[in-house]
Amino acid sequence: MNFTEKLLAAAQKNRSLLCVGLDPDPNLLPKGVGVLEFNKKIIDSTSDLVCAYKLNLAFYEALDSGFDVLKQTVKYIPDDIITIGDGKRADIGNTSRAYASSIFDNLNFDAATVNPYLGFDSIEPFLKYTRKGVFILCRTSNAGAVDFQSLPCETESGLRPLFEVVALKAEEWNTYGNIGLVIGATYPEELRLLRQAHPDMPILIPGIGAQGGDLSLAVRYGVDKMGQKAIINSSRQIIYASRGEDFAEAARRVASALRDQINSCLSTRG
Repeated sequence: MNFTEKLLAAAQKNRSLLCVGLDPDPNLLPKGVGVLEFNKKIIDSTSDLVCAYKLNLAFYEALDSGFDVLKQTVKYIPDDIITIGDGKRADIGNTSRAYASSIFDNLNFDAATVNPYLGFDSIEPFLKYTRKGVFILCRTSNAGAVDFQSLPCETESGLRPLFEVVALKAEEWNTYGNIGLVIGATYPEELRLLRQAHPDMPILIPGIGAQGGDLSLAVRYGVDKMGQKAIINSSRQIIYASRGEDFAEAARRVASALRDQINSCLSTRG
């Protein structure tokens, strides 16, 4: 089963396009709860409600024993749920090969996020893992995205913003059918345009919840014509729904409500 097949199967099984971001901040964890225990309880309480978990590697790299916690967390996630290593990696070829091996061979993630700034040779080592997903940063959810991603670039068809050029390159590089795009919910018009231009690519959509993205627009503009291939991520809104002993139950309530809202948007999209 390749990445897209596994994603579609997970979404169908749990009737969900929801991705939970497991981004543990020790300063926000309930008192006396360690990171691995926290992650396991969040997974236990939400794994029937999601299609994916996204782990931002920075939160684990900041811990003394973070790599071990990261590895154990990925191993604990049920095999039928997608795992995304969100490290936004890419570098010159030999370094990218090491990054790809770390994320896919050592940590056994199903997908990775990568930065296209260095060009194709920095992405290629990830793409060679043909059964894994590779999400290329295209239109990110942060406010500073406009600093570079909106800059006009000359192309054969005229001026296009850089994020459109990135998406066109991603389509060109998608020889193995394992490329997706990262497009923030905080830029719904760009999400709409990019989905129309690239109807078959999976799209990872951050920016819901704490970042203020519009959920209904993210669903309407992010899914493909079958109502699939969108991964709608929420992190802080879910995992920090409570900082008390009931944190896992609170996370489940929020995740369940969010999944239901997504499905309601799906059923009413025009």
